[in-house]
Amino acid sequence: MRRLRDDFNEAGYVADKVLAAIGDQGQLGLIRNHTLAADRALAGRDDGLATLIRLFVLQQWQPADQVVRVMAADALAELGLLIPDRDGFRAAVDVRPFSDETDGLTGWVVSDHAAELDTRNVPPPPYHVLGVSPASISLGQITPVRPVARAMDLGTGSGIQSLHLARHAGCVVATDVNPRALTLAGLTFALNDAEVTLRSGSLYEPVADEEFDIIVTNPPFVISPHIGPRLVYRETDHVSDGLMREVLTGASPHLAPGGSLHVVGNWAHVAGTSWADRLADWVPRGCDAFIVEREVLDVYEYTEVWLADAGLAGTPGYRDIYQQWLAYFDALHIEAVGLGWITMVNSGSASPRVVGEPWPYPVSQPVASDLMAHLDAMRYGDWTDARLLATRWRLADGTRQETTGVPGEPEPDRVVLRRTDGLQRAVEVDAGLGGVLGACDGQLALGQILDAVASLLDADAQAMREELLPKVRELIARTWLTPVGDSARSGATR
Repeated sequence: MRRLRDDFNEAGYVADKVLAAIGDQGQLGLIRNHTLAADRALAGRDDGLATLIRLFVLQQWQPADQVVRVMAADALAELGLLIPDRDGFRAAVDVRPFSDETDGLTGWVVSDHAAELDTRNVPPPPYHVLGVSPASISLGQITPVRPVARAMDLGTGSGIQSLHLARHAGCVVATDVNPRALTLAGLTFALNDAEVTLRSGSLYEPVADEEFDIIVTNPPFVISPHIGPRLVYRETDHVSDGLMREVLTGASPHLAPGGSLHVVGNWAHVAGTSWADRLADWVPRGCDAFIVEREVLDVYEYTEVWLADAGLAGTPGYRDIYQQWLAYFDALHIEAVGLGWITMVNSGSASPRVVGEPWPYPVSQPVASDLMAHLDAMRYGDWTDARLLATRWRLADGTRQETTGVPGEPEPDRVVLRRTDGLQRAVEVDAGLGGVLGACDGQLALGQILDAVASLLDADAQAMREELLPKVRELIARTWLTPVGDSARSGATR
């Protein structure tokens, strides 16, 4: 694997050079699982880079003389990465370069080939191992990059999350129930010279009584009936979203004080209940959680997405299987399925503080620091009005003011403050609230600012406090304002 890494580098088989070779249209085509645009971009090329792209990414047979010119083909065939075929080779697996702007990570990931490439409706085998997916990219973006002693990658798959964690964790433990995933992840780690400990087992079984500063997981979260072969990368034998529940309820003993759990997954919208309340019940004692629902699919669209993912679209039994999925959802009173992010921290709180919020809007990635800031802000909800008023606050960096109105008029019709980071929140403000927020630079206490703004607007100070303090409290909970000085330090140890 060390030699293969050297061969890749010598041939230029790295993310930026591959993207330059296949062009934007080739890249977009591959995202849609189509290879023709990339293949046309490589027309007429027989260099080492083109050979590697055709072999590992486009899943094409390549003649032996071209393969041996760029890497040790016989050794890789003995290892199982290449398959001898006629007078050439095919790739047994997908070995793809990547580059992630979240933390600057570059390298290669070993996974199985996409089963649905170029519209092939071929069901993947049960132990299929996914490569880098939109869900795995999202998980990397919601995970904070900070130096920690120990990290866990629960359900490692191809190993991409462990590569991220290895950049800032002293020790990384990666687990999976899929033996093929452990094999391919091991190749990923060897190819990238990453020190990761691999363990076999489900959920937290492989780590016994161990604690971690960060746990990340993109578990097999698909809610589906137990019919036909189970695809290990996406399904379990749990009922409904039971696996997601166990990920949260079982995390607390394995989170060090202040440690965090980061999850990308699905949850059910059950008739007559609130999805946010259901998930709040999963958060264990001593922990706080911020849950962001990014998307909701009705049961029909959800079923269609995952039947297509399984290569069943257009097959003779498609309609019958579709009906079985719908019957399963009906029996469980599931009306829709949510997709989103869960960030949970072992805060030591006496009772869980949980916020669940739908947020289908654009965000600024990476969003991890903003999600963690929401958890920090939860503790300020316990502060009395007197304490809020006595505290000096600072308006979030990256806040911009937008005004709209009739040209030539002295005053705008509407003033909106907008965040350029994280969830990119926005709030409409009037003269009073806008004046208060604009003056929050950490120099004066909130009470002093409210009184000064009331004086400027010739308003009653007490009435302004009563009107604006609830709005300010809400903005504090949504990370618009953070405390500074001694009050911030005392709040952190409440």
